[in-house]
Amino acid sequence: MRKSSMGSSGSGRSRTFSIKGRPSEDLVFDEFGFALVKRKDQKRQHRCHNYRYPQLDASRVKDLCELLSYWNGSSFICRSQIERFVRMGIPSSLRGRVWKCLLNTENMRESSVFNYQKCLDQIRGSLVELGVSEYSIISAIATLNDTENDLGYNRPACLPPNPAYSTADVTIFRQIALDLQRSFPTHRSLMGESPEAIEGQAKLFRVLIAYAKYNPEIGYSQGMSYIAAVLLMNLSEEEAFWALVVLLENPKYLTALFDLSGKKIQHQAMVFHQFLKHRQPQLSKHIGDVGVSSIHFVTPWFLTLFTSLPCWDSVLAIWDLFMLHGLSAVFRTGLTLIQLLESRLLSLTDEAAVLPLLLRVPVDVCQHNVLLPALWSTQVQDWEIKCMNSLVLEENDEGHHQGKTEWSTPLSPQPRPAKAKEPEACVDGPAPEAKKSGKKDSSATGPKNIFSRLVQVAQCLLLDKGHRSGRSKPSPARRRSSKASRTSSINQSQIRAKRRSLAQQGGGSLAEGGTTPTLVSEGSVKDSRPKAAVFRRMCSGPVGRVARRRSSSSQSPRIKSIGVLRPRTTQKPPEPPQNPSPCDPAQNLRKLERSSPSQPECSLNETANPARMTEESQLI
Repeated sequence: MRKSSMGSSGSGRSRTFSIKGRPSEDLVFDEFGFALVKRKDQKRQHRCHNYRYPQLDASRVKDLCELLSYWNGSSFICRSQIERFVRMGIPSSLRGRVWKCLLNTENMRESSVFNYQKCLDQIRGSLVELGVSEYSIISAIATLNDTENDLGYNRPACLPPNPAYSTADVTIFRQIALDLQRSFPTHRSLMGESPEAIEGQAKLFRVLIAYAKYNPEIGYSQGMSYIAAVLLMNLSEEEAFWALVVLLENPKYLTALFDLSGKKIQHQAMVFHQFLKHRQPQLSKHIGDVGVSSIHFVTPWFLTLFTSLPCWDSVLAIWDLFMLHGLSAVFRTGLTLIQLLESRLLSLTDEAAVLPLLLRVPVDVCQHNVLLPALWSTQVQDWEIKCMNSLVLEENDEGHHQGKTEWSTPLSPQPRPAKAKEPEACVDGPAPEAKKSGKKDSSATGPKNIFSRLVQVAQCLLLDKGHRSGRSKPSPARRRSSKASRTSSINQSQIRAKRRSLAQQGGGSLAEGGTTPTLVSEGSVKDSRPKAAVFRRMCSGPVGRVARRRSSSSQSPRIKSIGVLRPRTTQKPPEPPQNPSPCDPAQNLRKLERSSPSQPECSLNETANPARMTEESQLI
């Protein structure tokens, strides 16, 4: 193999070379290796040679060399210092060392089992069998094309029975050969038939085919030749290969862009579209209305890492930022170019004018003193890209799901099942479900006779008052023992007569509804009369008179000993609370006693306790 005579970077002076094939023309190259042509041809080649990047002084260069000598990529101080130098501008003579430190190519080479030189030996064996030389790979495109067709259709007798190459190898050889003549045709390492150009083409071919052997899942795709060529302009051949491996294998860099099917770059174009819609909604809408899709200009921008820009000093500055921050720098650069072109894009209303402007960015926008300040002032965070990526994935999932449901759903919508009607509150009796099941609703039906209802009301009032005053509740045994004597203390005829009179007058009976008594009629219809009137009617009726007569005649000492009953009139009634509750029935009854002297004398104890007194007298 012929040794390379190309340095790691272009010299600062212009040199003149005589290229074979053009004996009468001497081409002059600029400091970055691009040929200086006539002014009329510069526009056609879309290349500017008026570089305006800043030059570092000797002290800054010395500081950068010291930083690279003790470089530690995991140190925050080292990365912050290298970012400071990237802002100021990396010298061309040190750019290769900076890239190697940022990519950590030495660690990648030492940790991998892949041997670059052994891979090259295998490649050369395949090329020898094909009759093709690595130094004349461009001129062998026709031969590779014929061999690929022969392997695809039939095997001629002249070919060896077991060749050292496959159809895939021949296809990759031909694709790389085609891209070699398209990659930087005006750079001195790739143009013409000079020894330097032939060597540069051979090195680029070896790096690309070695990576295709290294990672067959990705293989070779368009755009890799531009990336490998830029690496070769600043690094040696094997260093460029490992740098390409890092760029395409590390998720921080270009893993999300390159694959065999091309779906990754399409996805990233959609992510950039969402990102542009978020940052520049008006401009994004205008570009879409014109008819330009983001994939039309994002694909050449991202796959070549903006190497198509006319100002090469700006391209190298973008690459420095990309080596430092990764894929976010690519989105950052694309957004900056869109913002700088915003006024021109909004003034254009034709797709034929908008798309060329995006693909061939004008020189005045790409100049170092214009593009780089705008680039550093534009901030793009990794979490923003992740959010837009998630948004694109969700939209794709929704569209896929919607496409499936359009075929799976019937043409006529199915009627929704009617919601079960909830049973309304029953005012005339128990609920229909209760009637069908034969069970009685204890909340809707009251006790069997009026005295049991009266006892329940009295117990409710006393329990509520005892709970507020801290007294103990009545004994359950006493309530159970009173059931035996309830019906025997009063004549049943009087009870029936009382029920008929209440039904005729619309009177109500008391049913237990919590701590506050509720008036309910025999048919479970709520009475609209106030509760105090019902209490007065019970006290003044025949049942109340009989209860008072029997309780006064019994004079049992046991009645006075019951703690839950208050004395009749011997003690002064307790003072009402300062903030009485509006729903306190005992307080309402005491107010009623004081405000209605014409009614028969009946206190709360007399209202609530006649039945209990009767029960106690029967027990005694």
